[in-house]
Amino acid sequence: MAELIMNDILGTPAILVGLFALLGLLLQKKNAADTVSGTLKTIMGFVILGVGAGVLISSLDFFSQMFETAFNIRGVIPNNEAVVAVAQQAFGTETAMIMLFGMVANILIARLTPFKYIFLTGHHTLFMACMIAVILSTGGMSGVPLVVTGSIILGSLMVFFPAILQPYMRQITGNDDIALGHFGSLGYFVSGTIGKYFGNKEKTTEDIKVPKSLGFLRDTSVAVSLTMAILFIIVALFAGASYVETELSEGMNFIIFSLMQAITFAAGVYVVLAGVRMLLAEIVPAFKGIADKIVPNAKPALDAPIVFPFAPNAVIIGFLFSFMAGLGTMFILPVFGLALIVPGLVPHFFTGAAAGVFGNAMGGRRGAILGAITNGILISFLPALLLPVLGSIGFEGTTFGDSDFGIVGILLGWIMSLFN
Repeated sequence: MAELIMNDILGTPAILVGLFALLGLLLQKKNAADTVSGTLKTIMGFVILGVGAGVLISSLDFFSQMFETAFNIRGVIPNNEAVVAVAQQAFGTETAMIMLFGMVANILIARLTPFKYIFLTGHHTLFMACMIAVILSTGGMSGVPLVVTGSIILGSLMVFFPAILQPYMRQITGNDDIALGHFGSLGYFVSGTIGKYFGNKEKTTEDIKVPKSLGFLRDTSVAVSLTMAILFIIVALFAGASYVETELSEGMNFIIFSLMQAITFAAGVYVVLAGVRMLLAEIVPAFKGIADKIVPNAKPALDAPIVFPFAPNAVIIGFLFSFMAGLGTMFILPVFGLALIVPGLVPHFFTGAAAGVFGNAMGGRRGAILGAITNGILISFLPALLLPVLGSIGFEGTTFGDSDFGIVGILLGWIMSLFN
């Protein structure tokens, strides 16, 4: 039963968010039809979002393989899932306990303090719980002290990061109904701050003027398809037709394969946006019950794609400039004696896109570009600096990718070293 709760319920983001929606609707004493409908639509919205993310990740995985082959670059590719998969073998129990009690701590902190945020991004909660468990365990902690300390740290992070982003979220969404719950917050905060001081919010990415002859580019799906098609085809040409057709496309012509992957990527973006819209339409009203009864004025802190519909152009600009910054930084890292961090398409897309939206909200086009570049640099340097902390316990081949894991892991590792 305990394994069912930890792995299948708390470990499934859609079910977790659905349970919160169900609780909110029950607390509002909604009728059975509205309760069932609201709960299922909330879960469905999250599932749709997940399906879209899966399509994106699959397409980006092909791009990453072509990129590595095309330019013969080998290094460490940050991957949260890979680190957690390895760590779970040795620290599974500690991770599960910290995740469970960290969520309890999140609710208590939100109830007792002015930080009224409930972190609902389940997979990121798991990732952070895992990293905390690993660092505390290897630092000499165990048993109840480890779980208590880890849970307090996790619960605090689950309200702190949404809190620092909320002033920018109000600018993005135009209201104070939702928060962002994603452990790439440092990158988003820096992006918004840079946009605020160095950009011009009046010149938004969403007002980019397109000539009438290129009017079709106003359609986000078309613009994304063409942008990704150019990138895929260029990289495929460098990787070579024989490699793509033999190793990736199962014999399909490499240009056609690249074009289809670009369109598949755009379809994934479309599905993600559809899932976000459905999720928002259901979770915000349902969450009112929790806000009124358990944590007055609480805000649901949701995954990074929640901001994508508010500035679709900034999403693409943010991704491209974050990735380009990652490419540039890759060649600088060895100068500082750090490991070569190969830019992963998945973290650069999701965090770069969100950074672009934050930068745009505070500083328009210039803010989106500068913010995304800064995010790209952060998620290159921080994983490289975190790598030695994780390397001593057998994770030399990979590391956590998003900015908050880097800064929290480095600081926590340093603190634990003081006691050893």
